Amino acid sequence: MTQLAREYGDGLYLLAEEENISREVLEQLLALKNLFREQPDFVKLLGNMSLSKDERVKILDSVLRGQIHPYLLNFLKILCERCALNEYEGCLAAFKTLYNQAHGIVEATVTTAVPLDDEQRARMAEKLSKMTDKLVVLNEKVDESLIGGVLLEMNGQRYDNTLKNRLKSIHSAMVQGA
Repeated sequence: MTQLAREYGDGLYLLAEEENISREVLEQLLALKNLFREQPDFVKLLGNMSLSKDERVKILDSVLRGQIHPYLLNFLKILCERCALNEYEGCLAAFKTLYNQAHGIVEATVTTAVPLDDEQRARMAEKLSKMTDKLVVLNEKVDESLIGGVLLEMNGQRYDNTLKNRLKSIHSAMVQGA
C-alpha cells in the first residue's frame, strides 16, 4: 500500500467515524471495488487523460450521485482529480484496517482442500474468536493441492496444518536421515 493510499484511506475513515457512518461507507467501498472490477472500462474512462479533469469528475458524479454517500462520492472525485483512482484498493485496505481495529474485528484467511461446510465454518470462527477475544471474519479459499487439513493466515501469522505440508516435512526428514 502506498503512502498516498494510506493517507487518503485513513482520512476517509476518520471522517466517516466522526460522522458515525463508517460501516455504511465500508459497505459502499466494498461494493464499489466489485463494480470497478466488473466494469474495468468505466475505470479506464475515468483515467483517460484525453478528457479534462472536469469531464471525468462529471462522469463520476452523473453515474454515482444518489447511489453512494456524498462523502464517498467526494472522495472518489478527489482521487479522480488527482489521477489517483489506481490507489482505490489501497485506500480501501487502509480504511478497512482502521475499521477492523476500532471494531474488534480480525480477518483470517482459511485455505482448505475442499470447501468448509456451515458447521465447520462456524466452529472455526468461534474457536478463533475465543483465541483472539475478537470477532473473526473468515475469508475462505480452496486449494485442492493441499490434499487435506487447514492453512490459516491471521494477524500476520501463518499456521500450516495441511497434509501437503506434513508430507513435505516427512520427506525432508527422510532425505536428511538417509
